[in-house]
Amino acid sequence: MYDDGDEDDAAPPGEPADLQRQHILLHDTAHVWHPYTQHHQAPLPVPIVRAKGSWLYDTHGKPLLDAISSWWVTTHGHCQPEIVQAITDQAASLDQVIFAGFTHEPATALAAELVGRLPRGLTRIFYSDDGSTAVEVAIKLSVQSFANRGQSRRLIAALDHAYHGDTFGAMAAGARSVFTNMYEPLLFDVARLPDPSEGDTLAALDALIAARGKELAAVIVEPLLIGAGGMRVWDESVLQGIRERTSAAGVHLIADEVLTGFGRTGPLFACDRADVRPDLLCMSKGLTGGLLPLGATAATEDIFDAFSSTDRRKTFFHGHSYTANPIACAAALASLQLFDEDSEDERVRIEVAHMRHLATLEGTKGVRAVRQIGTVAAVELDAPDGYLSDIGRELAAFSLEQGILLRPLGNVAYCLPPYCTTDREIDAVYAVLQRFLDGERAAPIGTGGPFDD
Repeated sequence: MYDDGDEDDAAPPGEPADLQRQHILLHDTAHVWHPYTQHHQAPLPVPIVRAKGSWLYDTHGKPLLDAISSWWVTTHGHCQPEIVQAITDQAASLDQVIFAGFTHEPATALAAELVGRLPRGLTRIFYSDDGSTAVEVAIKLSVQSFANRGQSRRLIAALDHAYHGDTFGAMAAGARSVFTNMYEPLLFDVARLPDPSEGDTLAALDALIAARGKELAAVIVEPLLIGAGGMRVWDESVLQGIRERTSAAGVHLIADEVLTGFGRTGPLFACDRADVRPDLLCMSKGLTGGLLPLGATAATEDIFDAFSSTDRRKTFFHGHSYTANPIACAAALASLQLFDEDSEDERVRIEVAHMRHLATLEGTKGVRAVRQIGTVAAVELDAPDGYLSDIGRELAAFSLEQGILLRPLGNVAYCLPPYCTTDREIDAVYAVLQRFLDGERAAPIGTGGPFDD
C-alpha cells in the first residue's frame, strides 16, 4: 500500500491550503505560459505540491492517479527513493561542470551502463537535454558523417503520423500537422513513408531507395509505436525490413526511442523486441526515471570515426550548456539499476491488466479500436479524428473530476502508467473510461486515493 500522506502537510506550516492554491494560481495566471495550452479557453491548471508512487497531490491533499506517467516520463514511480538519494548525494559533491574539455564519473559510468544495455553496436553516447534535442543530434550526426567522408547525403525519410519533437529539425522529421503547419515554410523537405499500421512502408522505401538512394542519409522511426500521432502500434517484421533495406543501401536507421525506451514496449528498448540494431538511437523521458531532464543519442563506432580527423572542420559542432549534467546523469544511473527482474515482472503484470480490460472494451459502443504494446494501451474512440477532437478534452475533464489524470490525443485515449501502478489502480482508470463511454460527463466520484494491491 502506498502512503496516502497527511493532508495537513499539503500546504506549508502556517499557510492554509486555500491560500497556497490562490498564491500559486495568482502567479501562474499572471506570468506563466503553459505548453500545448490555449490560455483563452483552458481551465485553471491544477496546483500539485507532492507526488509519490503513481499519485499526485494538490494543495488540499487530494490524490490524482497519474495514468500517463506525467507525459510519459515517470517509469518506476514518482519520487522514487533510490533516485532521490542519488540526486541528493550528487548535488552535494558536483552540481555542474562544462562538458567540453572536462568529464566526470556520473557521465562516464552512465555511458558505460547504457552501452551495456543498448542494442549491440551502439558504442558512443552524446548527451543533450531532452528528446527533441536527442533527435536533432541524431539527424545532424547522420548528415555530417556522410559529408565528412565526401558524400552529399542530406535527405531524411520519416513515417506518416510521426512526431519527433518541437525543435526545427525534429519538427521537419515529424508529420505535417496542427503542431507544425505554422512553421512549414521553415522546415526542410523530408521523404515521407506510409505509416506501417496503414500502408506498405517497405514497398515505399524500396521505391525511394531506387529513386534517391544516393541522396538518402537516414530513415528515422519511432520503433513499433507511433506515439503522439495516435499511439499507433506497428509490426516488428516491418522494422526488420526497414533495417535490412537501409543496411543494404548504406543508409542510417535512426530509432527514436524517446517514448518506447526503458521498458514501455516490454524489453528495455523497442528495437530489442524486433532484434534490430539501429545506427543511432535517441533517448530521453524515462532515462532518469522521470525525475530530471536529460537526453542522449547513441551512435555506432563507424559514425564516431567519421568525425575523427586532423581537420578541425570535421568536428561535431554541437553542444548544450547542461550537456551531461552530473546530477541528471546520477539520476539516470540510479534509474537503470532499478531495471531488474522485479521491474520486468511489474511491467508484465501491467501488460496483462491492460489485455484484460481491452478485451472487454473491444467492440463496445463508442470504441472504434483498441491496441496495445507492452505497458502502453490505447482506446480509439468513435468520434471525429485528430488532435483537436473535442472528445479528448471532454474525457480529460471528466477523468480529472474522478481523480484520474488522462490526456487523450484527440479521440485516442491511452493509459501509460508508472511501473509501480497496482492492478486496482489500473482498474480505476478503465472504470472511469467505461463510465465516460456509458454517457457520464460530470458527477465527480473520486478514486479515494491509493489502494491496497
